[in-house]
Amino acid sequence: MLILQERIKNLNNKNIIDNPFVVYWMQCSQRVEYNHALEYAISRANELKKPLIVYFGLTDNFPEASERHYYFMLQGLKEVKLELAKKNIKMIIRKISPQIGALEISSFAALMVVDRGYLRIERQWRSYLSQNAKCTVVQVETNVIVPIEEASQKEEYSAAYLRRKISKKLEDYILPLRSSACSEPFVNVGITYDQYDIEDIDKAICELSINKEVKRVPYYMGGTRNAKILLEDFITNKLSHYSELKNEPGLSYDSSLSPYLHFGQISPLYIYMKLMDVHIEDKKDFLEELIIRRELSMNFVFYNDEYDSYESLPSWAKNTLEKHSVDYREFSYSLEELEDGKTHDLYWNAAQKEMTFTGKMHGYMRMYWGKKILEWSKTPQEAFKTAIYLNNKYLLDGRDANGFAGVAWCFGKHDRPWGERNIFGMVRYMNDKGLKRKFDMDRYLHKIEAISSGYSYAIENIKTEQLSLF
Repeated sequence: MLILQERIKNLNNKNIIDNPFVVYWMQCSQRVEYNHALEYAISRANELKKPLIVYFGLTDNFPEASERHYYFMLQGLKEVKLELAKKNIKMIIRKISPQIGALEISSFAALMVVDRGYLRIERQWRSYLSQNAKCTVVQVETNVIVPIEEASQKEEYSAAYLRRKISKKLEDYILPLRSSACSEPFVNVGITYDQYDIEDIDKAICELSINKEVKRVPYYMGGTRNAKILLEDFITNKLSHYSELKNEPGLSYDSSLSPYLHFGQISPLYIYMKLMDVHIEDKKDFLEELIIRRELSMNFVFYNDEYDSYESLPSWAKNTLEKHSVDYREFSYSLEELEDGKTHDLYWNAAQKEMTFTGKMHGYMRMYWGKKILEWSKTPQEAFKTAIYLNNKYLLDGRDANGFAGVAWCFGKHDRPWGERNIFGMVRYMNDKGLKRKFDMDRYLHKIEAISSGYSYAIENIKTEQLSLF
């Protein structure tokens, strides 16, 4: 098993070797394949000759999560539970605050293993467990290719700076990960917790006290199996035209893997390994997004604790935006008008509809979408807040490092000063003329209209187990 020491970090060191289980608290890496935390837990369980339990804490008050996000996540967890059983591993899902449940089950653990998260709440959960657990807690980093602190010891100014650092270390981490199984079968020794049944996902969702305003989408089904189907389709049918067509809003030449990466349902390392023997020039541009841009966003949320607020922006951006905050705005829209896609801009409205109906938005349109919110809001602070709110509410990959970094980029983060202009100051500007000049925007409008027309029918008639892929 190839696990590099730099992925492993002891959060505390307390030896209770006589306890009956090794426990892996699976939270951010919701997969069985290419999961360094799981493989480490299996290896330690086999070494100690103890059964392995995989625990998942299902909170129904995760910030800004809705029915849309929970459906996708539970579809993936259902698959995880079945795959773990094939490895002789018991999975326990509890409806409880994740860190509280982790602490409770740690009383049975000779060792607790946890995957690494980068958002504030995820770090707080792990800190709570490490401070209160009576057993050793080991954190294993598996949702990035180069571990965050190995890549850089500080917040990076731009992709160029991080690219140089990652490039020096990449070869050390692009190593295959062998899958293994537990040698010791699960035997219940005093564990009497109520377990949350997710076999019937519709029923499980009904029992959660969550925001059910934002409905599940019929275009994406959660789980590693579906992520791998999308990856194979991307490599076979899209990768050779990726560089040329990825920015064309009317087409779909992206991988559509961002929701799966968000929930940890597919490993970025697995994606990289699948591409190793693919000799297509466009692969370089895709790997730039998968590794450099994605891990720049992880660097951002890890080292900048204000990542979800206007204060996270660089000083030059805040200064220039505030200088121009009194500028005349030809158009100004309320949050309700923006959320309903009721602006004068057909392209922006289409992007908002795409996000609302599908749970995703075309990558290039995300940039335009955020820039226009800045242009049409009373203040840049209000605009930032609005963009974060809409991004997190509707996108399947919202509430994510990439989402926070993407919104901040629209306001100057990870970018440079440009020529000064009204409202934007020296922050990069985008307009509809640029869209029309570069792309077939009528095709994009037709695409979104077709989605809008079929959305209600799809929601009413599609079954959880029969969701189609968009």
